[in-house]
Formats: sequence, structure tokens, C-alpha cells
Amino acid sequence: MNYLLSLVCSLCLFVGASTSQILANSLVMPNDDAPKIEYVKYTLDNGLKVILHKDSSTPIVAVSVLYHVGSKNEDPDRTGFAHFFEHLMFEGSKNIERGQMDKMIAAAGGTYNANTSNDRTFYYEILPSNQLKLGLWIESERMLHAIVDTLGVETQRAVVKEEKRLRVDNQPYGSILEETLKRAYTKHPYRWAPIGSMEHLDAASFEDFTRFYETFYVPNNATLSIAGDIDIEETKKMIDGYFTEIPRGTVEIPRPTIKEPKQTEEVRDIVYDNIQLPAVIQAYKMPPQGTHDAYAFEVLSTLLTGGASARMQKQLVDQDQKAVAVAAIPLSLEDGGLFINYGIANMGIEAEDLEAGMDAVIKTVQNELIPEKEFQKVMNQIEASFVSTNSRIASIAESLANYEVYYGDAELINTVIDKYRKVTREDLKRVASEYLIPQNRVVLYYLPKSAQPESSESQGDE
Repeated sequence: MNYLLSLVCSLCLFVGASTSQILANSLVMPNDDAPKIEYVKYTLDNGLKVILHKDSSTPIVAVSVLYHVGSKNEDPDRTGFAHFFEHLMFEGSKNIERGQMDKMIAAAGGTYNANTSNDRTFYYEILPSNQLKLGLWIESERMLHAIVDTLGVETQRAVVKEEKRLRVDNQPYGSILEETLKRAYTKHPYRWAPIGSMEHLDAASFEDFTRFYETFYVPNNATLSIAGDIDIEETKKMIDGYFTEIPRGTVEIPRPTIKEPKQTEEVRDIVYDNIQLPAVIQAYKMPPQGTHDAYAFEVLSTLLTGGASARMQKQLVDQDQKAVAVAAIPLSLEDGGLFINYGIANMGIEAEDLEAGMDAVIKTVQNELIPEKEFQKVMNQIEASFVSTNSRIASIAESLANYEVYYGDAELINTVIDKYRKVTREDLKRVASEYLIPQNRVVLYYLPKSAQPESSESQGDE
């Protein structure tokens, strides 16, 4: 099961060839006449949103449910609940014996997974199309009859603790997201990572877990998105049979109203970790997802680290050999995210030297319009990624749910590329100059524990 930490840290730090790198080496200019993603959208009386897309090119179906609950919806004294429930919801249900859910899916020839972010929790099954009922049954059971009992809670407490030990505590650079968020945000609940606090999970009562389930795992906080080889009308009938009798939630869904104060000065710190090579992390505040500037940051990310010829990769890794790995990651979030630049220093390179190199690359974007030819290449990469995403059944189901939940507009699956096309070279220069400034960032140096002064305590051990 994935969560945002593994996306930002593990994949980006350790995967040799990212999607953007692959696209950079094989650009595909999409045809404006590419087939439109057709879908049917409606809402049940209990508030469950339903989106259906028919594609009979292969005999598979993706069944997904997006719950609009992430770590930002948690009680500050009970962090980690959204991610914890991602695990707990696979325990079983009133009608599915404990531990049998994954076996049933595997026996049907399918796969499944789930992920949690600061803003959402997402479940999906990919099944042969003749097993659509199985996917619907499992998701309806998860929504209505999930096992939330003492045995399940204690079992998953142990599982989540082990996951944190493996992916955060004992993973080189694994605490980057935690350490960055808690310095970047002072008031907003984005200040803790989805993995949350193990102490909070230990202190939670059984009633705390039950309350969380009854509040958030309700049809009026969920979107059911199905894509694949389906008959639309028959699927509607199945959905009615499995979901219409699930009662609407009676508790108002908590949504954070806290506004993060504007950052006015740079935050700088050192984390001593079990690593060999220093790393530099720069996290700049960026506007909420869906805004024009947020799309500009997506384009800027591709310009900086979207392939072998991207600016940071070419300058810092290939030419100057100051880094063994670099990335610019737009962590787009509902209430305003972070544009995270990081680099892992080459052998013998000090963190200060690497940071200076990273700043120099940013300066070129702030001071000069990028050449038209380079800009067109970047836009080709963006469009190729868009086409690739809309060619996979599972991605279509997820995108439809995301666009509907975050923006109230599933049609963005067909039109969002136009928002990227509106980004100009001038926009890239402007957002770099406006946002990528010292007083709007957190800078962390990750240094080996061997470099830690004897009299100081490691920030990473807090």
C-alpha cells in the first residue's frame, strides 16, 4: 500500500528512470483529435457520487472508491488515522471473513491496492470484467460493514508501526517528508505527514477509531469510479443493488478551515541521518492545486528534472558532478502545497556547494525566458504524459474521481491539458521569481550521523 511519503521520497530518490525521464527520451505529440473520454455521472440519494466509463478494448474493469479524507482531516492529537484506516479496511467485513478479501481478489484473477495522502484515501481493484460484481460487493462491504474491532485495530497498529520502521525510521532519507512538513507549516494540518504519530495511534481508544469510520467512510464522502469493459445500464443496476441501501452519514464531515500564515523568513535546519552522502532539500510554498500557478509549477518541474536533458539533471549531475540525483517535485495539495527541490551530493561535495548549484539553476529561470525550442520540448513531455495517463483503465478511473472530488468537474479528464497549454514562458519566469525565494522556503541539510557534533541531538530522532 502506498502513501504520499513513499511517492515523494522512496520512488523519487531511488527509482533510476522516472516516468518523466522515459518521456524525455521518447516524446509523443498527442493528436488534438484523440478520442474523448466519455463517461456517465450521477449521484445516489445517499450522496454517493458515481462515475462510469465504458472501454471494451480489453476485458478488464477497474473499480475504485475515493474517500475525501486524508491526514489534513485528522484531530491534531490523533494523527495517522487516515493512513491507519487504509490498512484496517482490508481486515474484512460482516460478510467477508477476516483476511479473506485479498484471497478472493487473487482467486478472481485480479489485483488491488490503496493509498493515502494529505487530502484523500483511495481504494481500487482491477478485475476481469466478468468479476465486476466482486469489486462492487467488496467496496460496498468496506463502506457499510467493515470490521472495526479490537483485534483488527491491534493487528493493524503493529503493521503500521513496522511500516514506519521500514519506510521512515530505517530508510535512508526516509524522514524527508515528515521533517519538511513540520517546518513548512505552523498552523495548518499539513504540518504532519500521512504516516502520523505512532504515539497517537497507541493512545487512541476503540471509540476514536469507530468515530473516524462512522464520520468519513460514508457514501456522502465517497466517489465510486468504474472504468473498463462494462455495460453502463447493467452496471447501474448492480450499483443500485449494492449501494443504495447504505445510509447517508449523519455527522458533518470535518474540513479544516485554518489558514496557514504567510511565511516571511527562511527556515533552515540540519537532520542527521543514517546516510553516507549529504542531501539538500528546499521546500517552497506553492498555491493550491488547480490554480494557474500550480499548473505552471508542474511545467517548471519538468523543465528542471524531467529527463536526462532537464536543467538540474544536466547541470548538477552531468556537467558539474555536484549531485548523484536531483528532483523538483510539485507536491500539489488542496489548500496549498510545496515545490520541493532536492539533491543528493556526490562524493566529496559539501551540502553548501550543492545548495549553491541548485540556487544557480533556479536563478537562470528567474532571470531569463527559456528558449522557445526548450519550452516546446517540455510541453511535449506534459502532453505525452497526459495521453499516457488517459490510455490506462485504472488511471482513467482514478482521474475521473480526482477531478470530481477536488474540482467538482470530472470533465477535466478531457480538458485539463488546455490548462497546461495556457502556461507560458513568461509564467515560468514569473512563478520562479515570485515563489522560489529564500523567505518562502524551508532548507534542510541531511548529513551523516558521523558529522553530528557530540553535544547536539539529532533532529531526525525527535
